[in-house]
Amino acid sequence: MNKPVLIAANALQKSAGAVFCLILSVTLLAACSSVTPPQASDAPLPTHWKSAAPEGWVSTAAYRQWQGGQWWQLFGDEMLDALAPQVEVGNQNIAAAAANVAQAQALLRQSESQRLPTLGVQAAAQRSGDPAHGSASAGLAASWAPDLWGRIAAGVASQQAQLEASEADLAGARLAAQASLAQAYFQVRELDAESQLMDEIIAGYVRAQSITDNRYRAGIAAHTDLLQAQTTLENARATRESLRRSRATAEHAMALLLGRAPAQFTLETAAWRSVVPSVPPLLPSELLLRRPDVASAERAVVAANARIGAAQAAWFPSLSLSAGVGGAAGNLADLLSVPTLTWSLGASLAQTLFDAGARDAAVQQAIAAQQAASAQYRQSALTAMGQVEDQLTALDALARQIAHQQAAAEAAAGAEQRTLNSYQAGLSAYTSVVTAQAATLGARRSLMQLQLQRQQAVVALVQALGGGWIAPWA
Repeated sequence: MNKPVLIAANALQKSAGAVFCLILSVTLLAACSSVTPPQASDAPLPTHWKSAAPEGWVSTAAYRQWQGGQWWQLFGDEMLDALAPQVEVGNQNIAAAAANVAQAQALLRQSESQRLPTLGVQAAAQRSGDPAHGSASAGLAASWAPDLWGRIAAGVASQQAQLEASEADLAGARLAAQASLAQAYFQVRELDAESQLMDEIIAGYVRAQSITDNRYRAGIAAHTDLLQAQTTLENARATRESLRRSRATAEHAMALLLGRAPAQFTLETAAWRSVVPSVPPLLPSELLLRRPDVASAERAVVAANARIGAAQAAWFPSLSLSAGVGGAAGNLADLLSVPTLTWSLGASLAQTLFDAGARDAAVQQAIAAQQAASAQYRQSALTAMGQVEDQLTALDALARQIAHQQAAAEAAAGAEQRTLNSYQAGLSAYTSVVTAQAATLGARRSLMQLQLQRQQAVVALVQALGGGWIAPWA
């Protein structure tokens, strides 16, 4: 090699070394300016429930139903067992949540694709001039940006957490729809029972009116007694119509939850099973992975943490590699010959030296977003624990209320019968009969409504505990 060539090579090496030293210095400065992502604060967790905890499972089969997410089978109602799975098919809120999961999956694949090189091809042909002549060209190009500082990995981690949050949101939408269906179903069945009670009461009031009318015609009873009997009967009939309207409204709500128009759904009248199943004695700490909304909030914190890393990576230089091969010729035959082909390899390294604080602001924004997500996560955990406590308290109080109301209904029925016998014997006024009848009806309806509230409280407790769901990433 001659002397001028050696001098040029040495100069090139010195300049390359200077550039490398500059880039290394900037990289070290960027590393020194990076910020360590803060970790999410732990949610405040008590060791036990303030209210009375529910008893454990009474059978292995019930535990399997809970773990399989089929908690409604614990109530032992065949119609509810048939309707609950249909929610997942027709409910549009669930369909929207499922579409959000599919979107998150596509975004995750899009993020992961940035880790791999890109390859492109181009071809062109042209013919012009007089006399006419043509030319053709073709080429392949590839490029790749190695993820030296973890920016792409942080983006993938963030999108993975977003996907998991979407899956938790889907589970939450499914659980909410199923719980709402069960609530409406039990309301319909309780209204059926109340309507049957009212039919029996109305039949009794018709008999009482007939007796009073006979006594009035015989001159034994006053006309006011007959008017009171008629008033009581018509009030009962009005109440019966109100129950019919309430039942139709609850049935319409069930239709919407199943993804149907109200005209397309009818629930036949059936007996009401006012049973209350056992629920799992979960600890407060288990809610973090068993409540879909709490798990979604936790995944949002993980995604926000990853976005901090992606923002920090902007402080470091970016490296990109490229390669290409192609050629141009007067015709396709010449284009495919080896002598016409050219190739290229390249590498570029870029570093921003001054951006007026844009990158630092981006990091601070990501940190603030992570702190907001952490606060929302802690609030979601507190809300979940509060809802569990509310339903435990409600169940404990309802159990005592039902016992007292049962005794009151039995006493009122006994008093009504004695008052009616006394009136028929001419020993008391009809106003006493009306009062006794109203007390009995009110006590029996209150008992049914309390039993409905207890069933609905169990459904709400099941929903508050997550319905047997558990985060797949746990």
